[in-house]
Amino acid sequence: MNCIIKTKSEIEKIKTAGKIAAEVLEMIEKYIKPNISTEEINNICHDFIIKKNAVSACLGYHGFPKSICISVNDVVCHGIPNKNQILKSGDIVNVDVTVLKKKYYADTSKMFLVGKTNFLSQRLCKIAQESLYECFNILKPGLPLYEIGTTIQNYVEKHNFSVVREYCGHGIGRSFHEEPHVLHYKNKSNIFLKKGMIFTIEPMINAGHHEVKCMNDGWTVKTKDHSLSAQYEHTILITKNGCDILTWQKNEKIPSNFINK
Repeated sequence: MNCIIKTKSEIEKIKTAGKIAAEVLEMIEKYIKPNISTEEINNICHDFIIKKNAVSACLGYHGFPKSICISVNDVVCHGIPNKNQILKSGDIVNVDVTVLKKKYYADTSKMFLVGKTNFLSQRLCKIAQESLYECFNILKPGLPLYEIGTTIQNYVEKHNFSVVREYCGHGIGRSFHEEPHVLHYKNKSNIFLKKGMIFTIEPMINAGHHEVKCMNDGWTVKTKDHSLSAQYEHTILITKNGCDILTWQKNEKIPSNFINK
């Protein structure tokens, strides 16, 4: 498996794309309230990215019709924004943004709670985010890639939720999706992390069973048992003794870089 080690110049370009992707999620938070359509959220994000002289990488990707993915409640991933889908109090929403800037990509997503949400929704989103954060404490050169999946699955199942198996994180850089595949559950990958690797970690966590199904539109993925699903995603750089979060957002309660000796 050919995992691409990024040059200093490439890292700087991906950092620039990552900063814009993070700013999209910071910007859109104030708009995610009851009675807004997912189409309107999409349009606001699209216009923001254009103003940054960047490109919404999802638009047209394998025929995807919108600029970002918006996944509500039991939608696990790849939800298509729609003018008829109106957010209501109690919803949980994932906004997934991929930015292309100067021929390099960065990818990130987070959950938003709409209005007054119940305890299960809040807890699911919290555990999904924490399962991602747990990984940052172990990432460094020499770490077996499978430790990411082990860390996430152990944390999630300890809290009685489940990890989606069908979708994974991925290398990213000059291409939207590169090697390696980053699985979020226990596996036997024989890849070891190296300085200069850049990839996403993006666990999808279900309140019920881990099984999912793809809808007739060919994109929208839902939980099979109609349970809620939550996802957080960051683009990560492996440094000489830890990792940097290239899509770090200002309201996060973690640092943007980790030293793991």
